Amino acid sequence: MRRGSGVTMAEVGRLAGVSQVTVSRALSSPDKVSPDTLKRIQDAIARTGYVPNAVAGALASSKSKLIAALVPSVTNIVYSSMLHAFSDIMWGHGYQIMLSETGFDPEREEKAIAAHLSRRPDAILLTGVRHSPGARRMLLNAGIPVVEVWDISDTPIDCCVGFSHIGAGEAAADFAVDAGYRHAATITASDERAARRRDAFAARFAHRAGAPVRGVDYPASATLGLGRRALAHLLEQGLEAGTVIFCSSDQFAQGVLIEAAARGLSVPRDVAVIGFGDQEFAAETDPPLTSIRIDRQVLGQVAANALVDRFARTGHAETVYNVGFELIRRGSA
Repeated sequence: MRRGSGVTMAEVGRLAGVSQVTVSRALSSPDKVSPDTLKRIQDAIARTGYVPNAVAGALASSKSKLIAALVPSVTNIVYSSMLHAFSDIMWGHGYQIMLSETGFDPEREEKAIAAHLSRRPDAILLTGVRHSPGARRMLLNAGIPVVEVWDISDTPIDCCVGFSHIGAGEAAADFAVDAGYRHAATITASDERAARRRDAFAARFAHRAGAPVRGVDYPASATLGLGRRALAHLLEQGLEAGTVIFCSSDQFAQGVLIEAAARGLSVPRDVAVIGFGDQEFAAETDPPLTSIRIDRQVLGQVAANALVDRFARTGHAETVYNVGFELIRRGSA
């Protein structure tokens, strides 16, 4: 074979001393080929590195054995750990994952959805329940299972697995007020789900504590540096002692803790901090970070099992799976 020319099924057959039809039969129904012939074909495949044309097989069977997964970030542990649990179950059922990173851009997500659907996946996993009108039309007309994760809705495209972001924001506010805090601020990244948590927190805190909530918003993903910068900005504006800061992610919260330490502030006496996500480092910061925990492994597992149920068409499949959240109190608030 010439390098880069591509090995064909006919060439595998010639090497094994059988016809192309026999090679095809061995790949699709190995039990219909004699053990000796099957071994010769398998040896020829191993020697040539031949990879069967899955697209042709998918056209014949109407199954690609591919799942499209779209997430805002492949490097963020919040999404990658969920995908790991999701992929483990789908792998066990013979499915491979096609992954795309969409950021928090609806237009980019719509283009990614179109690209993935053109490859005819058997199902698609999306992050969130709010999509562009064009994306929603494509998904509704695709005729395949769709699972939306990290959020819940009464009107999912097919099914959704997540929790209430409004409920999470209100729970953080109730915790802060019940703990005795009377001043609050928020630090939020460019994510509409984070914005819903921020707004819910601010409304509940203002209602219960009788004080407005100041906020710092960034049109970017959360980083430690932006968290530090946000606390510096709030202090420059005259932050009241004992203010509790609700951050849209643990990255922001850790940045706040670092900046507070650099300025000699005591946490939680001078400033208190609540994160979101309860990442692995949250319990190891100084002081340990109070955060809202989402069980990412359970979220991925429930999403995968929801698709498996739809493939099997067993009984009445649920449309909304609420995995809930838990506020973990530690030393930062």
